[in-house]
Amino acid sequence: MPSLKEFRNRIASVKSTQKITKAMQMVAAAKLKRAQSQAEAARPYAERMARVIANLASAVSGDSAPMLLRGTGKDQVHLLVVMTSERGLCGGFNTQIVRAARERINELLAAGKTVKILAVGKKGRDQLRRLHGEKIVRYVDLSAFKNIGADASHLVGEAILELFAAGEFDVATLFFSRFKSVISQVPTATQLIPARAPEGVTPPDLKGAVYEYEPSEEEILEALLPQYLNGQILQALLENQAGFYGAQMSAMDSATRNAGDLIKKLTLRYNRQRQANITKELIEIISGAEAL
Repeated sequence: MPSLKEFRNRIASVKSTQKITKAMQMVAAAKLKRAQSQAEAARPYAERMARVIANLASAVSGDSAPMLLRGTGKDQVHLLVVMTSERGLCGGFNTQIVRAARERINELLAAGKTVKILAVGKKGRDQLRRLHGEKIVRYVDLSAFKNIGADASHLVGEAILELFAAGEFDVATLFFSRFKSVISQVPTATQLIPARAPEGVTPPDLKGAVYEYEPSEEEILEALLPQYLNGQILQALLENQAGFYGAQMSAMDSATRNAGDLIKKLTLRYNRQRQANITKELIEIISGAEAL
C-alpha cells in the first residue's frame, strides 16, 4: 500500500497535469474559432473554381488538353499526398487520415500498382514510415508556418508539380480531414492530377448558349489549373487545421475530466489510508495503556 506521502505526490502531479490539459483546451478552443472561419470562408471559392474548371474541361479533350488535366494517360504509378498535423495530443485525428491512406495503399498494391507517398506533416510521416517507409519520396515540413495560408499551399503544390514534371507518378490523390464539427472530422480523398471536379460539382447550365473564349479554353486552363491545384491544397490545409484544433480541444477536455476523476479516486484512497493509520495508532495507544 502506498504511503500518505506517495498519495499526496501523485495527487499533486495529476493536478499539475490537469492544469496543463485545461490550458491546452482553452488555447485550442480560441484557435479553433479562427481556423473554422478560415475553412468555411474558403469553401465558396473552392466550389466556384471547381465549377469553372468543370465547364472549361468539358470543351477540351485529347492531346489539346493541358497536362494537369489529361495526366500522363497511364494509371500505373500513384502518388498519395497524406496531409496530417505537425503535432499530436489530438486524439485519433492523424490516425484516421493515415488509416484511410493505408487502405488505399493496400487496394493499389493488390491491383498491381506502384505507390509513392508525399507526406505533409510530421505525425503522418512517422506513422506511415513504420510500414511504408520505402514509399515516402518527399516530406513537406510545415512546422515553420504559424498561420496556414497561401505560402504553405504553394510549398506543397510545388513539391507535387516537381514530381509530376519529372514523371514520378501518373495519378496524385490528396488525403486530409474535412472539418464538420468539433467532434466530427471526416477523412477525405480528392484526386489532384489528372485534375477533375469533386463529386457533386457539375458544369453550370448555359441554357444552350455558346461562348467563344479569347484566349482559347486550353490556354485558360493552362493558367488556371496550377491555381486550382493550389486552391485545393489550401482548402485541405485549412480544413485540416480546423479539424486538428477541434480534435485537440475534445481530447484535452476528455483528459481534463479524466484527471478530475483520478484526483477524486486518489483523494478517496488517501483519506481511507489516513483514517486507517489513525485507527491503527489509536489501537496501539489503547493497547499500550491497557498493558500498563
